[in-house]
Amino acid sequence: MAAVMALAGCSSVNNYVPGFIKPYKADIQQGNWLTQSQVDMLRQGMTREQVRFALGTPTLTSIFRAERWDYPYLFIPGNGLTEERVFTVYFVNDKLDRWNGDKQPARQPFQKTDTRREAATPVFRSNTAANPGPETVPQGETLDGTPPPTSLDPSSVPMPTPARN
Repeated sequence: MAAVMALAGCSSVNNYVPGFIKPYKADIQQGNWLTQSQVDMLRQGMTREQVRFALGTPTLTSIFRAERWDYPYLFIPGNGLTEERVFTVYFVNDKLDRWNGDKQPARQPFQKTDTRREAATPVFRSNTAANPGPETVPQGETLDGTPPPTSLDPSSVPMPTPARN
C-alpha cells in the first residue's frame, strides 16, 4: 500500500516541478509538411512528375497501391500538443484524378507569422540611361505586368520576344 501511495505521489508532484528542473524533450517531426499554396497548384490530369514537383516526394508509396500517394505529417513537440495531418493523391492511368486530406497550413514552419500585407518586391536591373535605378513590381506580377503562370508545364509559358534595336 505504501509503494502505491509513493508512486501516485511522484506523478502528482511532477506537475508542480518547475520547467527548468524537468529533462529536455526534443521535438519530433516526421513526414511531409505541405502548405495550402502547394495544394492549390494541383489540377486534374497532372502527371506524376508534376505532382511530385508541386508536393514533393511522397512519404508513403506502396507496390500494392501504385495509384495512391500519401503525404502524412506528424509533429510531437517536447512540450505541447501533437499535430497530425494526412493528405492523399490518387492517380488513374498515371494522371492525377483526385486528392483529399486535412486542411494544410498557409506557411512553412520556418516562416514568420507576419500578418502585415506584403510590400512590393524590389527588382534590380542594370543601371543605364534609360533605367537609372531599381524598379518595384507589385506582388504576384511579372516585370511586364502580366500574372505569373499557374501551370507547371514549362512549355506553356510564353517565351519573351527579343528587343530589336
